[in-house]
This record gives sequence, C-alpha cells and structure tokens, in this order.
Amino acid sequence: MTRFYLLFSILFACGFGSVSRAQDAGSEKPNILFIAMDDLNDWIGCFGGNPQSITPNLDRMAASGVLFTNAHCPAAACNPSRTAIMTGMSPHRSGLYSNEQKMREILPEVDILPQHFRNHGYRSSGSGKMLHYFTDARSWDEYFPAKEKENPIPPTFYPENRPVNLPVGGPWQYVETDWAALDVTDEEFGGDWSVSEWVSKKLGEKHEKPQFLACGIYRPHEPWFVPAKYFEPFPLEDIQLPRGYKSDDLDDLPPAGKKRGPNRYFAHIQKNKQWKKGIQGYLASIHFADAMLGRVLDALENGPNKDNTIVVLWSDHGWHLGEKEHWQKFTGWRAVTRVPLMIKVPKNLASSLPAGTKAGGVCDQPVSVLSLFPTLTDLAGISSGKGVDGTSLTPLLKNPEAEWDGVAVTFLHDGGSYGLSAKDWRYIHYADGGEELYHIAKDPYEWDNLAGSAEYAKKLEELRELGPKEFARKKAPSIKALSALKWRAITGEDAPASKPDGASFKVAFINRRSQPVELFWMDGKGGAKSYGLIESGKTQEQSTRPGAVWRIGNPGEKNASGYFVVGDRRSKAVIPKLPKNN
Repeated sequence: MTRFYLLFSILFACGFGSVSRAQDAGSEKPNILFIAMDDLNDWIGCFGGNPQSITPNLDRMAASGVLFTNAHCPAAACNPSRTAIMTGMSPHRSGLYSNEQKMREILPEVDILPQHFRNHGYRSSGSGKMLHYFTDARSWDEYFPAKEKENPIPPTFYPENRPVNLPVGGPWQYVETDWAALDVTDEEFGGDWSVSEWVSKKLGEKHEKPQFLACGIYRPHEPWFVPAKYFEPFPLEDIQLPRGYKSDDLDDLPPAGKKRGPNRYFAHIQKNKQWKKGIQGYLASIHFADAMLGRVLDALENGPNKDNTIVVLWSDHGWHLGEKEHWQKFTGWRAVTRVPLMIKVPKNLASSLPAGTKAGGVCDQPVSVLSLFPTLTDLAGISSGKGVDGTSLTPLLKNPEAEWDGVAVTFLHDGGSYGLSAKDWRYIHYADGGEELYHIAKDPYEWDNLAGSAEYAKKLEELRELGPKEFARKKAPSIKALSALKWRAITGEDAPASKPDGASFKVAFINRRSQPVELFWMDGKGGAKSYGLIESGKTQEQSTRPGAVWRIGNPGEKNASGYFVVGDRRSKAVIPKLPKNN
C-alpha cells in the first residue's frame, strides 16, 4: 500500500503537477487592472491610424497580450458607451442612448462591474473617469478623488484666460473645445498624472483579497491642454491632415448621413485656421495619455502583482478630426466606432485560459467592448449574472485567429440608428430608413457608399438582417437630473439681448420663491416679451435655443431681479428665493 502511494505521488508530481497548478490558479481569483482612455481613436502606433502618433506604451501594452484591431464601442458617446461597458447591457436593451440621460435614473438597481466583482469577493478601487462624470460611490470600496464627492476628475491645471487658441464661435460651442501647450510639469498639471500616481501606489501593495482596480485616463478628451513637452515632437509645420479626409465624401450619403456629417465645429475650426493646431493638440494629448499609461504599466511590472493581474485597456469611442466634415464623436462611422482594445492574461491565472494570452497576438474579428463584462467574469471564474449582453472573448484570447460569427453594433443617440461592424464590411442604419454600406477591406475610410448598388444588394440584406430589430424606449432625464444654468442677478442695467444660435431644446424654469414670477424672453434688440407667470413652487418648460436670455421679474413690474443665459444643452433654470430683506 505504501509503495502504491509512493508511486502515485511520483506520478502525480511528474505528470499532473501542471494541471493542478492551473486548477489552483483558477481557484485563486486573479487581480484585474481595468484601464480606460477617453476619446481615443485609432491614432496609436500599433493601429497605424496616424503615422505621426507617439505611443510607445500603448504599443508595449498591445505587444504584451492580444490586440483587437476590429473592436468597436457600444455607443458613439461617453455616457451610453461607458454605461453599457460597466453594466454589460446594450443600449438598445437599457434605453440609455445619450449623454444627457442619467445612468441611475434609467438603471437604478443594476450592479456595475466593480460592484459585481465585490459581490464575488473582490475589493474594488478606482481613480479617474470610468462613468460619465460621476463615480457611483455605492459600487466601490475606495476611490480617488473620494467617491463621496461623485467627481472622478482630480484637480487639473487649466489656463486662467480661456479660450487660448480657438475663439468661441457661439453659445452652441462646447466650452472645452480648445488646445494649448502649458508651461507646467506633469505633476503640476495634475489630472491624469494624479490618477496614474494613485493607481501606481495601489499596484505596489499586496492584498489579502483579489483586486478590481480601475484607472480612468481622461486625455485625449478635450480640452487638449497638456504640458508643453508633449507638443514639442509635433511641430505645426509638419502636421499632416487626417488620412481619412476627403473633400467630397458626403456626396453619396443618405439625408440622415449628410445631416450628421458636417457640423459647426469643423467649419468654425477651418474658418479660424485652427485645423492643424487642433490635430497637434490631439496628438500631444495622446502622447501625454500614453506617458501616464506608461507610469501605470511600470508600476505593475515592478510590483508584487505582475504575475497575478489581468490587464485590460479600452476606449469609450473614437473621434473625428475632419473626416466626413465632422469634428467630435456622435456618428456611426468607423472613425468613432473603432477603438483600441487590448487584453493581457498571465499564465496559470485563469482556469478558462490556463496558458494565458500569447504576447503579440492580433485579432481582426469584429468584437464589441460590451463583451468585457462577460469576458472578465469568465476569466475570473465567476458568474456574469443575468441580463448581460455581449459574448466572452476568451475563445479569441486562446486563439486570435479562431472562427467568430459575431458582429459589433454601435448605437447612436436617437434610439433607432446604429452602425454595424462585420469582418470586412460595415453597415449603417438610420432611424428614418437611410442606409450606408462600406467594404472596409478595400475602403477603410468609408469613402464609397455601396448601399445603392445592385451589385451589393445581397450583402446589404445580409448585414441588415444582423442588426437589432427592437429598441428600448429612450427615457428622458428628469428635471432634477439636468445641469443648472447660472442665475445672474441684475444690479444695474437690464438683462442683455438674446443672441440665439443653434438647435432648439427645452429649459425647465423652476420658481423657488414664495410668490409668482413673470418670465420674459429678451429679443435680439433687448426688448422683453412676456411668456406668462410661473406660480410659486411650480415648473415651466420652455422651448429655447443656445444664447437666448430669459429675464425674471415680479408680475406687472418693469424691473427684473435676474436672468439666465441658455447654454448648449437642455438644462434647468432655478429661480432662487429672494433675500430676507426683500
């Protein structure tokens, strides 16, 4: 009997040890480093989107694991994309499609990724922007800045006098659309440097519990203000225009595409001869973000958690810099939908992937960043729970060239439009029925819309059938959740004249006073037109435009106590209580 056990022990040690270690590794949950970079398109070295990009650390990350070269975001804006990634729910099921909506109003009970991992024995910590300008404090054990503040962005150095380079074209313009090289060090700049510092310290600690650690790098999100040294490698005279720009690119688009393409930002930037400066600012901001990523990767490499940490890097969506006559995001074209996605899994860490990822793996199958939720739970050996969309990417991590029958869908803000990415093709469907079809293998910049060609009618039908057929209703944010316009008290002259410029939307006027007030619109010559009374404690929604001025006065009196200037989005205008001596 003793000889049998001795022989069994020898055979076990020689023949079964590696299997046992893999099983043991699977039972010891892996740490997860979850890195997001904001507004990053394919302008990184390993993607080849712009030959002038300087991204050694993104390239290093890609070379250490699997790079997905055909990954796409779930939505074309920050809020719906990040909500989908963090909840695992596709926008067309959740009903959250746009930036103005609030996640916790639409999805009050759902557990987001860090909470889901907490439910399975993890400690969840994070820093920087992971959700749309809030932290969701209840979902984390620890956050920097403090989670209770619900502001994920650390103090950041910005110039006192703004704008610096791009003049404000009107009230429609986003205040952060500007760029400049700042005479500060990385540490003095703060922001992403502070995030990388905090995350790096966490990576240097040993833990009793497995860790879910999130790192939100804000750049290259606007404004493109970063320390001057990151501008230096990009002399303005050497800046190249985007490869995907084509002056007559809109001619073959359906009406919805032509409407979505050209926007006022690009025209305004061209008018002020800022196109190359804008590109320079974006390249500098990517270069800065890459350097901050490098600090985090170095900390992991030199710390105690190197061999037991899965690393994931993704972006919430891309960015147009003139392609399709567009600046910003919000479109279904590849410049916005295609994003970096990189995953590294060390050996003997995940029972579903005991060999880990092979360094330098490249996968060109169409995948969605929405798949990160089921992928990470799969790798951690925990259930993904109910209501999670997307498909685990583990088969492609095992073999980047494996067969894959999935497509990636990117939803637009109206709750009926989307872009669909297949292996070599892209299809865009607009809510009004307009369509676009591109053969990406031959036309990577989507210059030739083939939707109207009889030759490609079968392919068009094939991709059309792969798209979603039902869409959850888009739920408007409550008035409580809207951003507030600034109250401007009148101490001398009357309210200024309106300078309306932009599309209309509604503003909710809320009367906090104990008596009725009269609402006046100031016309373009400074005249006041009454829009009626707002009773005490009541709310009146009024259709208006950016740059409109609304004055508040006592009923029947000429003098007014204050006014609001409408900004670039739907808001609330809270009429404050009068001081006690009034």
